[in-house]
Amino acid sequence: MIDRLKITNSASKQPRTASKEMRRQQLIDATIESIAKHGLTGTTMTTVTREAGLSVGLANFHFSTKQNLFEETLRYLAEEHHQFWKKSYEKANLAPEAKLEAIVAAHFHPTICKRKKITVWYGFFGEAKSRASYRTLVADIDAERLNISARLCRDIIKEGGYENIDPENVAMTLEGLYDGFWLNILIYPKEFTRFDAMRRIQEYLAGLFPKHFERPPTPDCKG
Repeated sequence: MIDRLKITNSASKQPRTASKEMRRQQLIDATIESIAKHGLTGTTMTTVTREAGLSVGLANFHFSTKQNLFEETLRYLAEEHHQFWKKSYEKANLAPEAKLEAIVAAHFHPTICKRKKITVWYGFFGEAKSRASYRTLVADIDAERLNISARLCRDIIKEGGYENIDPENVAMTLEGLYDGFWLNILIYPKEFTRFDAMRRIQEYLAGLFPKHFERPPTPDCKG
C-alpha cells in the first residue's frame, strides 16, 4: 500500500514539474519577443506577460523581479549558444581547421543567429546597468571559447609552418568579428546576412592560413 501510494504521489508531481518548466520557458520566450519589440528599457512584466498570454502574478511567481527574468533570459541564450558551438566543435572532424570552422558556423546557424536573439544580446551589451550581469553570466563561457580557438590556431600554425602569427590574437579577432557581424545583421538585415558573415570570416582565415582554408568564391555582383 505504501509503495503504491509513493508511486501515485510521484506520478502526480510530474505534470506539475513539466508545467512549471513550460511556463518558465514561455516567459523567457516572451521576454525575447518583448525586448525585440520594445528594447530592454521598454520591456516590463506587463509587456512580457501580454506576449506570453499569462498573468503578471504567474510571472512574479516564477521570476521574483524583472531583473531576475532578464538574467534568466540571458542565461538561457548563453547556455543555448554554448551548447550549440560546443556540440559542433566536438562533432567536427579531428582536424583543427574543421573544428575552428565548426565554431564559426555555429555562431551563424539560424537557430542562434536570429535577429530577436541578437537584439537581446545587444541590449545587455549596450545598457551599462546590465553589462555587469552579462559579464557574470557569460565571462567563463566566452573565455572557454577563446582558449579553445587559440589552441586550434596554435595547432594550425604549427602544422602549416606559419610564421609571425599570434594564435591568441587570431582567436581574439574572431571573437570581435562574431560580435561585429551580429551587429551588422541586426542593423542591416537586407544588406548583410549570416552567409556574408561566414564568407568574410573564411576570407580572413584563408588569408592567414592558406594551406588550411580555401578562399570562398567571389559573390556575383548584380546591377
